[in-house]
Amino acid sequence: MVFVALPALQRSQRDTQRRNDLSRVDTSLVQYQTNNQGTNGGFNLPAGPNYFDAATGHTTGRRSAAKEFVHRYMNSGVDESEINTFQDPDGTLYNLYISENLSSSKSFSTHVGAAKLQSTGEKSYTIASDFDDHIIYIIPGARCNGGSVTVDTVRHFAVLYRLEGAGTYCIDDQWKE
Repeated sequence: MVFVALPALQRSQRDTQRRNDLSRVDTSLVQYQTNNQGTNGGFNLPAGPNYFDAATGHTTGRRSAAKEFVHRYMNSGVDESEINTFQDPDGTLYNLYISENLSSSKSFSTHVGAAKLQSTGEKSYTIASDFDDHIIYIIPGARCNGGSVTVDTVRHFAVLYRLEGAGTYCIDDQWKE
């Protein structure tokens, strides 16, 4: 009986750690907003669309904003020349996708690099990639609506991740205007 229940328990523990990691991303984005007031068009968030493939260190999109964010805010003070330490509890490095701002974009890009978003209605999106891609999605100008995001004010953001055991986890920013 233990052999049957153990994998589910381990999966649940890894998903709990992933939720904690997303809370850390949320806190780091608020810190980024504070440190970069008045830059990036006044939105104070890393510019998108941008995809950072952590395994190769390559970025896809307009800038290396996602890579810079991971190195400066998520690697716990590790020197930028050091290897990436921001990783999933299963040992795989997290990839990061920063979309363009949902509330101010006229034509929202739904695919950059391996990151894919799927429309669930007018200005509403959810993750279309698999858990195995280990992609954390940062959607500026959005708020959580269950396992998807919908348009919100330009300064707000949502962070999404596909969990191993139970769907998509979404966390809103804590920024209050």
